[in-house]
Amino acid sequence: MATIIVTGGSLGGLLAANMLSRAGHQVTVLEKATTSLDGRGAGIVTHPLLVAAMERCGVRMDVSLGVSVIERVVLGKDGAALHRATVPQVLSSWSRLYALLLAALEAQRYVRGASVSQIRQDAQGVEVLCEDGRAFKADLVIASDGIRSVVRAQVAPDVQPEYAGYVAWRGVCDESALSQRTLDTLFDNFAFSVPPGELIIGYPVAGMGNSIARGQRRYNFVWYRPTPAGAPLTILLTDAEGNHYPQGIPPNKVAPRQIAGMRQAAAALLAPQFAEVLDQTKQPFLQPIHDCSSSAIAFGRVALMGDAAFVARPHVGMGVTKAAEDAMSLTDQIALHGATPQALQAFERDRLAPARAVVQRARVLGDFMQAQGRWGAANVARTMMLETAIDLAATPLEKITEFEQA
Repeated sequence: MATIIVTGGSLGGLLAANMLSRAGHQVTVLEKATTSLDGRGAGIVTHPLLVAAMERCGVRMDVSLGVSVIERVVLGKDGAALHRATVPQVLSSWSRLYALLLAALEAQRYVRGASVSQIRQDAQGVEVLCEDGRAFKADLVIASDGIRSVVRAQVAPDVQPEYAGYVAWRGVCDESALSQRTLDTLFDNFAFSVPPGELIIGYPVAGMGNSIARGQRRYNFVWYRPTPAGAPLTILLTDAEGNHYPQGIPPNKVAPRQIAGMRQAAAALLAPQFAEVLDQTKQPFLQPIHDCSSSAIAFGRVALMGDAAFVARPHVGMGVTKAAEDAMSLTDQIALHGATPQALQAFERDRLAPARAVVQRARVLGDFMQAQGRWGAANVARTMMLETAIDLAATPLEKITEFEQA
């Protein structure tokens, strides 16, 4: 049995911790937040590999995972359906997966308020130092501390996230707040609207208490909007008191004038059903879109996983699944090679190419979205509908046979 520290207690860290713990290792998760992360994030598109990973964590997967959706639809500016496709999927929520994974892990293995400041390692082991003076020793450290990873900054300081030139407005709207027209034509679909150079997607997810009962669900949306770096982005990331958040503004700090401007733009640009969703969303928030690609993810007794290693734009809907694949690979390689640097090198050989491919595919979809003038709005709308949040390994495009133009 090895002693393993996981830095970062979000979904990726919990996936790795649960699998490694079930494999017999002594695992400690260090999470910098002092309170529960429940309630963060929004919708999650599930894929077969994510379901397999959850089961390896000891989580029984059933209908409570999320909301099943059969059809995809592209809505025009007037709200009429332009394209349709049959793509069965289950749409879950960040909070639901977090609750399931946290419950599966022994409570004493999850340490809150542990903000990592430094990693030290030698041939015998590795030590994690925290800002409050605590120190933890282990055979291996798995860094799952996100896009602004403190561990990556130490072991691979040249790897930096790159801003993609656009932001995503996000949020969830209660099903009960929507009109009958929006419920009939939008709510039960994975839906798209494609203004020039932009894209909004939406799909139903569980509501309060993870309820998936009709009338109690929510509609999750992501609206990609071009925002040049510099002053335009700075303004969006500055709150009403003038405080600037260059790494991403907290949801409750987004300036009311920015939310009002977003809603005005929605009424002018989007299908009316989407405009209604955005108008009825109580606390929309935004995030700058980045991607990040590492050239190495194994550094002696330290490995990077999830968004600490690779960040793909959300178009592919593979962020959590990518972390799940990382966790499965790590667990398998440690089983084969022991808790050694050799296991982490084998993990790197296994995961570098697939993760790079996900990042590159997301870049291509993002560039395609932004270049509608070159490719034509109809072609962009159809392509984004067919390829957004699709695991092409599990659902090749040729299997989506019921595509039709409305």
